[in-house]
Amino acid sequence: MLKLNVDKLRTRVNDCGGIRTAGELRSAHEILTAKLVTSLGEICDIHLDDGRTVACEVVGFDGGISQLLPFAETSGLRPGLPVTSRGRALRVPVGPSLLGRVLDGLGRTVDGGPPLSTRCYRDSAAVAPRAVDRPRIDRPLETGVRVIDGLLTCGRGQRIGLFAGSGVGKSTLLGEIAKTARADMNVIALVGERGREVRPFLEDCLGATGRSRSVVVLATSEEPPLMRVRAVLTAVAIAASFREQGHDVMFLLDSVTRMAMAQREIGLLRGEPPGTRGYTPSVFSLLASTMEKLGTSPAGSITGLITVLVDGDDMDEPVADAVRGILDGHLVLNRKLAARGHFPAVDVLRSVSRLFNEITDEAHREAARRVRECLATYEEMEDLIQIGAYKRGTTARIDRAIQLHPEIIKFLKQASDAPSAWEKTRVELIRLGQAWGE
Repeated sequence: MLKLNVDKLRTRVNDCGGIRTAGELRSAHEILTAKLVTSLGEICDIHLDDGRTVACEVVGFDGGISQLLPFAETSGLRPGLPVTSRGRALRVPVGPSLLGRVLDGLGRTVDGGPPLSTRCYRDSAAVAPRAVDRPRIDRPLETGVRVIDGLLTCGRGQRIGLFAGSGVGKSTLLGEIAKTARADMNVIALVGERGREVRPFLEDCLGATGRSRSVVVLATSEEPPLMRVRAVLTAVAIAASFREQGHDVMFLLDSVTRMAMAQREIGLLRGEPPGTRGYTPSVFSLLASTMEKLGTSPAGSITGLITVLVDGDDMDEPVADAVRGILDGHLVLNRKLAARGHFPAVDVLRSVSRLFNEITDEAHREAARRVRECLATYEEMEDLIQIGAYKRGTTARIDRAIQLHPEIIKFLKQASDAPSAWEKTRVELIRLGQAWGE
């Protein structure tokens, strides 16, 4: 955390991010001793001795001292360096030219491709639509994944959490949904990822098809906490811009837990009191404000699929508990299913879509209810069945669950790169439901 007196200089800001001319800068002595007039969220530049500049953001105040956090490494900083203000908050590029590109948390390309052709920029702080202006969610979003489309149907504009530990196939599932979901485009925020995992996700999970219709915003684990938080806010701003143009956007965030950890670091540096497991109050405020920026608006929609890392598969840790209360449903990935080679490893009985009844017809709802009932009946007796303690013919209901269980598991399992059409999924689900009800 840097605490510096800075003078808010009048700057000319163009569409490409606030370029100044040398003649607009005052002397270093005046800059460092002038009265502070910066505002929260404003971008400042620290000028190093070797000619480089370090971009920072005003994250708080301590009396007349502005608290700055850098977006990049801080090697070369020393007391007495000149600091100038851009006079505005961060602005990020938007528009269709971003599709297929990989950006950092500040909206700069990092994929080695040509410069962005867009001249459209907007503040990175997107504003949530007013609650009374949000249209109701009444249309399903086809994902191509049978277990979701059939039993946990997601609506256009719904926000749903993907709760998973490590190594249970969440990245593969995200990639499949990005490739096959019936949305106009994807905006994907990868936060706190290991560097070696980025290219496999782009090339294998997304592939050429998914990447061509996606904007990826990336902040790897070694980057400063401010950059990791900014990556999410930048991605949300880009998605909101597409929504304002009337598009249905698929927003994928992996993961909100790492964003919360980054905000915890920022909060502790600002002097916030730690709460449960060290999470500061601003963490939960950020979670709520970020999730509320998704959803429907009078122009379009942003459907959010938000991954939540659960340490030790603890579904009640603070971030998981807070996010579950904000979102419109949750998908739980089960490690035991993954160990059996069951992918996607969605635990149907512990997952829920809160809008399921509002976006499906009566036949679909009844079939899903019956299939869930069959799964629950089998699970209750699974231990006895596996050890041979249950004798066939004892209870007709359990006998039927044992008979149908292989067919239901076949329906729930799905190979990668093998999307299932909505109508085909619905017909098969209804058939299974009728078989249980016979």
